[in-house]
Amino acid sequence: MLTYHRIQSIQDPHFRSLHELLGTIFPPEEVLAYDLWAEPLQDPGIHVYVALKEEAVVGATEYRYYPDMRVAMTDFTIIGKPALGIGRFLLTNREKDLKRLAEQSGTEPIGMFAEVYDPYRAVSHEFGGVSPMNPIVRREVLSHIGYRRLDLTYVHPSWEHTGEAVSELDLCFLPRSEELDAIPAALVVEFLTTYYSALPNKPQAWLDMIQQLRSREEVRLLAL
Repeated sequence: MLTYHRIQSIQDPHFRSLHELLGTIFPPEEVLAYDLWAEPLQDPGIHVYVALKEEAVVGATEYRYYPDMRVAMTDFTIIGKPALGIGRFLLTNREKDLKRLAEQSGTEPIGMFAEVYDPYRAVSHEFGGVSPMNPIVRREVLSHIGYRRLDLTYVHPSWEHTGEAVSELDLCFLPRSEELDAIPAALVVEFLTTYYSALPNKPQAWLDMIQQLRSREEVRLLAL
């Protein structure tokens, strides 16, 4: 039986296992350093949950909801071991919690953002840790759930605080309405500038991307 457990401090006895799992699944530029998690975990708007099986961390997810923008963001979803139903467990519990957060704020969500590697552009496919976390598998799972790819050349600042641009990813969006084929470019700008406000060193490629978005009215949602 799996347990959905929220982590709100690096002192939580399960945090070290979570951080080790992050380092197994993702490349270094995608993982925030251990000590730098202390402040984000205390932010009530950041929701980090682990899936526990007999007190062992076997999966995890992080997400947040922005009521002013009426959008959510899935920071990551991790499956640490196959054939335990972890992915479905994390998805359903996250959906319930996001529904609760939206109801508390009196808002109706538009949809949810997520970043995903494009394995056909990535130099290496060796990261992922276990087969369900292979970049090709992760991308197909998001596609099956209903995520769409935003029509832009996407980069983001490195979480290593180096100021480098991380490419080979796509920014995706899961619209609440399947009939939605585009979202306002201003919404994308507001989301990205808010989400990456914690990283002070922005690469020029990221600044250029934001500037280009400011000149557009909308961003199309394409097949993932």
